[in-house]
Order: sequence, then C-alpha cells, then structure tokens
Amino acid sequence: MGLLNNTTEQYYQGNDFGNYQFTSLEDIINQFMVVYVGDQKIISKASRMDVAFHAQRAMQELSFDTFKSIKAQEIIVPASLQMILPQDYVNYTKISWSDSAGIKHPLYPTINSSNPFSILQDDDGNLSTVASSVQLVTNASFDDLFAAPWFKSPVATTSNCESPKVTSLQDTISSTGGVLAFTHHVNNAYGQNISRAYAAWQAIDVTGITNLEISAIGTSAVAAGGADAGVLRFGISSVDPLTKAVHHAGDGLTSAKDTLAQTLSGGTSPNILAPDLGHLEWIAGEQGTKKTLTEEDGTSIDVSAYDTVWLRINSFVEFSTCSNDSSVNSIDEVFVGTNLNTSSALASANNTGNSRTWNNYRSGTPSENQDDYQDDTYWPMNGSRFGLDPQHAQANGSFYMDPASGKIHFSSNIAGKTVILDYISDSLGTDGEMQVHKFAEEAMYKCITHAVISGSSYGQQLVPRLTKEKFAAIRKAKLRLSNIKLEELTQILRGKSKQIKH
Repeated sequence: MGLLNNTTEQYYQGNDFGNYQFTSLEDIINQFMVVYVGDQKIISKASRMDVAFHAQRAMQELSFDTFKSIKAQEIIVPASLQMILPQDYVNYTKISWSDSAGIKHPLYPTINSSNPFSILQDDDGNLSTVASSVQLVTNASFDDLFAAPWFKSPVATTSNCESPKVTSLQDTISSTGGVLAFTHHVNNAYGQNISRAYAAWQAIDVTGITNLEISAIGTSAVAAGGADAGVLRFGISSVDPLTKAVHHAGDGLTSAKDTLAQTLSGGTSPNILAPDLGHLEWIAGEQGTKKTLTEEDGTSIDVSAYDTVWLRINSFVEFSTCSNDSSVNSIDEVFVGTNLNTSSALASANNTGNSRTWNNYRSGTPSENQDDYQDDTYWPMNGSRFGLDPQHAQANGSFYMDPASGKIHFSSNIAGKTVILDYISDSLGTDGEMQVHKFAEEAMYKCITHAVISGSSYGQQLVPRLTKEKFAAIRKAKLRLSNIKLEELTQILRGKSKQIKH
C-alpha cells in the first residue's frame, strides 16, 4: 500500500528530487472517478472527460492565487531594454535584478509611461493611413523551390557554339536572398539561336476572392554579346501549367513537365505565352523595376470565376547569333493578394514598433535614479523635495508591461543588469507541470465536486454545501502552502522591537 515505488538508492541517483510532495493531475482524476463517482456516492454519474475538464479548470484557478509560484526566468537586459514574456506567462509575482552578491533588488512598476502606437502624420498634422494587404503567396522568398507548393522547370545543359560542339552550357534556376534568378544559354539544337524557356509556379486558392493585386521587382537581362535583352513575365493563369504544355516539333519529349522545361521559345507552351488573366512584363533590359496591378489604378485581376488560379513566372532570352554568353533574368518581392481598402489602418510613424514615448522613457534618466530630484517637475519649487511621490523614491529602477507586444520595458538604469522574472502560469503548459501539491489535493477534490454538481441537472440542493466546503478547503490549502514557521517568524519579529526614530 505504500506510495514509494523506488528504492532510496534509485531516488538519490535519479533526478526526480522532491517530487513526493506532489500528486499528478492524472492520479487525482483517477482517484476522483473511483471515490466520488458511482452508485450511492455524491456523484451518481459523470464522464471522465467532464471530470478531466473540471480538474484542469480547478488547477488553473488554484495556480493563480493558491499554489506557490515556482517559475522564474533570468536574462541580462539588452540595450533595447526589453524582455520577451515567457511562453506560458499569465502574470508576474515579482520582477527584480540581482547584484554581484546574488541579492535581488525589487523593481517597481510605473503607471506613468507606456508604448502607444505611433501614428504617421504629415506637416499639417493629418493622420496617414495604409491599406492592409493579404499575401497569398506561400514562401514568397523562394527559400526552397523544390518544395511544394512551388514548382519549377528542370533545367537543361546545351551545346556550345564552337566546333566541334560540346555539351557544357548549364542553365540554372536559383534563389539567393529572396531573389529568383534564371540563367539562360543559347539552345542551338535545331539551328535556332534562342534560349530554352523556364518557369516557376504555384497554385493560389482564390475561393471567395473577387480581384487580385500583384506586384514584383523584376530585372530583364541587358543585351550583351550574342544575347539579346531578356524577357521576364509574372502573372496569373487560369490553367495549370503542367496540363497545357505543347510539344515543339522534333523535341521527342514524353512528359508534360519535361515539355514545359524544354520547349523552345518559338513553341506554344504556356511557359512562353503570357498568363491569360493578367501579367507584368520586363523587357529591353529593365533593371530592378517595380511594377504593379492594383485596384486603385483599375488594373487588378478579376478571379471571381475561379476557385484556384496559378501564379506563374516565365523567363527566356533571344539570341541574335550563336554565342556562349549567358543571360540572367531575376525577380523578387513577389506579391499576389488582396488589398483591404475598406479597412485601411493608420500608418505607423516608424518600422520599429517603438513610440516616441517609449524612446524618451528608455533614453532619459529616471527620477528614481537622481539624488537631488531637481527635474522639470520640481525645479519650479526652488529645488525643494515637496511633492515627491514615495513610489518613485527608490533607486532600483522601474518597468512597465506592454501586453500588445508581449514584452516588459525597463528604465535606462537596468541596461546590462541581470533581471529575474518570477511569474505564475496555469500549470497546464506541459504534462510535467500538471501536478498538485499534497497540501492542496483536498481542495482539488472539492473544486471538482462543486463544478460537476453545479453543472448537472441533479443535486442542485447540494450546491450551497459544496460551495462552503470548496472555499474552506481552499483557505486551508493557502494556509498550509504559506509555509509559516513559528521559529522563522519569531526571528523576524525580534528585529521589529527596535525603536524607529522619526
């Protein structure tokens, strides 16, 4: 009947120290189902799922003000004077910094500063707005063109223009730093001085969308050597590129995908034909030019008749003569999406998310760090300290919470210091956390019983009694978990007998 399953040796050689003081939530649920649920018991019938739900809710509520707060994180405050809240953070119990002796110095919250949204204004003070956009392209930075939903043409190796000819000119489709580049060489297999045509594409779900806007920055190869200027097209097609490829005479290719890659620019593959619903085009050696089709200028693409369309990027180069020169077309900052003009948001005055109020707070010397307190507020009082707010009469530093960004902001004197955040969670973050101290085990049973009966159609006459039992058990758990020791309290109170002079 004992509860210890491990030997003393196993305990001291393991790493589960002190865990005997806790009972797992699973054990509490199992024991509750056995003892409290069944015929001739206080709960005649209840599903395990209901009991598990109420057990988790009870654990959450008890975690907030009954259980001990044992969670803490320590960081060295960076120059940004910000700390990201922990993943399972619910509320803080104490924030402090530790000195070289390891002693914690409490930080105090300030209610007189914050990090509000900074609105962009013109010289006349008029507010600026920006339409929020929805990007529909997956992996618009081309991180992996070999992974769905992106598809790309396989590339070819062609013969050079020397005699005898040698297959040595390798075309490529590559991406670096968010830029998609197509490298072309002449394809003289059929006596035509023209490159092979390549493409990259992905399907776009446009269910419920009426119009699409597109934009990109494109660069078409400049004419050089035997290569003419490149042609780059980016647009929206109503057909899957793999189903529309047409063999070029003499290619002898067997699959639609190969045909899409290998078709010469003189063929009729959709790899070359402009996307039928709308497209942007870069020709004649245009370099780094941004082009758009938008609702604002009336050029957006109508996709109301489709549930799926295809984003397609096409590239090829004409060659005036047979040449071993290479040409590169490239594209980046690809956008396909919708512009929510009906819900335009206020434009931000900067891209950092930092307001002027926050920048001033972190760059200034906080009043609690000054010795004479002769700042702009008290200087008119001839240097007197009349009106000093006691909550700021400390030198440890201050902080405030920014719930919108999920960060803690510190005063400037905390930079580089080791800050400790003691906080509470709801004890449901991980399976290992879902355990209850044995001092509060009875409170868990009473909370579950009260919740199950309160939510049932029977036993309502028991609710007042169970309510009293629940709060009595919680009070008892709080007293036990407060861990008050008479000797420790006596030692502290000895110092209280000292006379304090005013």
